[in-house]
Amino acid sequence: MKLGVGLPMTGAWATPEAMLAVGTTAETLGYSSLWTYQRLLHPVDEEWGSPYHSVLDPVVALSYVAAATTSVRLGLAILNMPYYSPIVLSKALTTLDRLSAGRLDVGLGLGWAPPEFDAAGAPYERRGARGEEFIHCLQAIWTEPVVEFDGEFYRVPRSRVDPKPLQKPTPPLLLGGMAEKALRRAGRIADGWISSSRADLSKMGSSIEIVRAAATEAGRDPERLRFVVRGVVRLVDEPMADDRKPLQGDAAQIRSDLERLSGVGVTEVFLDLNYDERTAADDVDAEAGLANAMKTITTLAPG
Repeated sequence: MKLGVGLPMTGAWATPEAMLAVGTTAETLGYSSLWTYQRLLHPVDEEWGSPYHSVLDPVVALSYVAAATTSVRLGLAILNMPYYSPIVLSKALTTLDRLSAGRLDVGLGLGWAPPEFDAAGAPYERRGARGEEFIHCLQAIWTEPVVEFDGEFYRVPRSRVDPKPLQKPTPPLLLGGMAEKALRRAGRIADGWISSSRADLSKMGSSIEIVRAAATEAGRDPERLRFVVRGVVRLVDEPMADDRKPLQGDAAQIRSDLERLSGVGVTEVFLDLNYDERTAADDVDAEAGLANAMKTITTLAPG
């Protein structure tokens, strides 16, 4: 199982200096990937949690780190498809894939926050159908020499859309979502699945089996699918009690959790410090947050 790291995306520690420090250190330590996430806004009259109060743009953040790294993969976990049109998103992601020498992993989702849909001018209804067609349109743009797509929701007139991504046939497309319909969609049409920050890691095995079963029913090889977990990690110096959450505890406990995740079919976990209040809470000093994150990724480094 591969290990990745979440880049600084929220709070005071989401600085250019921290972004480069985490990215280059993770690459040097042998981590396989770097990941970002998306939030457009935070409503004044709702509380979604500190990780969503102030969030950088995920594509721009990855582009910044791409220029300072050479081998680590660059992952989006996740972009919400309803906030884009396929043709606009395809151009940005193609550019990032080419400028990073083919290191991009594209995680896509349907979104869950009505205020963001309102602000983006996107319809909330029929998200599943729209998302599935979005992916088909994106794949057509990326693979067909002359693109002509005429769907229910999206249209590309007969055109050449160049350049194409460096990765062939496309950058890996991974889907998010926890509902059974979302899991089955990932198995039918995507290259893998990404869990959310709120996922119950003790139930990863059952979710993976749904994805794999849907792939088999669609005539696809489930062994080729990737299963990526956003690991909400919290490293402490002393062992935690038995009722602790997975990936929270001392180094030995966290490594044991990682072994269990590998055993149920997870192919990659990325350690995300944006959800650790000692790193990214609103009142945490940027240097202190970065220091906590660097301690964690250094202690839990692969190998």
